[in-house]
Amino acid sequence: MITIANGTVLYGIDLIAKNTNILIDDGKIIEISENVVEGEIIDATDCIVCPSFLNAHTHIGDSIVKDIGDAKSIDEIVKPPNGLKHIALKESSKDDLIDSMKSTMWDMIETGTTHFIDYREGGVEGVKLLKKAARDIPINPIILGRDNIFFDEDSDLSKVKIIIRKLLKVCDGIAPSGFGEITDEVAILIASECEKKGKISSIHAGEHDASQIDSLEKTEKTEIQRGIDCGFNQLVHIVSPYNNDLDLIAKSNINIVSCPRSNGAFSVGIPPLLDILERGIKPLIGTDNVMINSPNIFRELEYTLKIMRAFYETYISPKDILKMATTNVNMNANIKTKINKSIIQEENFAELFIAKKISKNPYLSLINRSETKDIIYSMNKDKLI
Repeated sequence: MITIANGTVLYGIDLIAKNTNILIDDGKIIEISENVVEGEIIDATDCIVCPSFLNAHTHIGDSIVKDIGDAKSIDEIVKPPNGLKHIALKESSKDDLIDSMKSTMWDMIETGTTHFIDYREGGVEGVKLLKKAARDIPINPIILGRDNIFFDEDSDLSKVKIIIRKLLKVCDGIAPSGFGEITDEVAILIASECEKKGKISSIHAGEHDASQIDSLEKTEKTEIQRGIDCGFNQLVHIVSPYNNDLDLIAKSNINIVSCPRSNGAFSVGIPPLLDILERGIKPLIGTDNVMINSPNIFRELEYTLKIMRAFYETYISPKDILKMATTNVNMNANIKTKINKSIIQEENFAELFIAKKISKNPYLSLINRSETKDIIYSMNKDKLI
């Protein structure tokens, strides 16, 4: 048994700050009470106990090519199958890819992340490569696979279905890049096969104006409309919503992921997060490509809070921003059943970290002040890190 004692605990769905103790046994939270003190004691005086982070959108395979392509367009850097990133992935050895992914996963753990959702290139072999890299590392990868056959407009749909089914045997869902690379027929097939297996179907949508305009010209629908109509249960980016895109998202209960630092790095804009939050949408947050961003959620949260306040010229709660990396995953039925990520309450798994409290406001202390050195312990179920 372990007791985390005297900490400021961010408790439950709403991250309520309360001074209390947490009793943990066999990886589970047994009791949360000021009075419980049993087993090994971890003194969390002057510390914050926070649910560990979910990094909801990554591409950790491109850890191998950090900071390439600066000053080039987003399509030149990451558009499959011939972007700089994809060329580099083809040219890299398996051992080098595994080593770079391992390094990135340890970077995430050291900054409070125990779960991440990865868009994994390379088909079945690419998925297996990430699984091999993650072996013996105390982190939970949620792996979304893809295959180059998705990008071929002349592909036989029966062959595409076979590839999808093979992928779904080894990964947690499917994630093609975007509607600029696949047809709606392939998109519908991906979403429907994932739905049958109870797995995640995800796609980039509305990342920038050019992609939205192109989609409207070709189909009379935005990428976001197409994502919803095709049946995807997760859309990533939503930087440039058009028409009634946000209202459609709110009505559909689809999950969305925002990656503000990535959007800044690629010069595509600022996601309209206040408009999203005001519609009752509960977004997740991700750091996107390791080639352009560190996978540090603290940096993502700080950037997001400040760029939103600057953009809207109004107060945005740091608690609402912190929820994007912690408890919002529990607020969307489409994703909650597919990602087993615990919040801090009794009977849940202990997936949390303990960080020094640097300011009186626990939410700003984490978002605005915390560095790697300020994390004292991380815990992923029965693994104390």
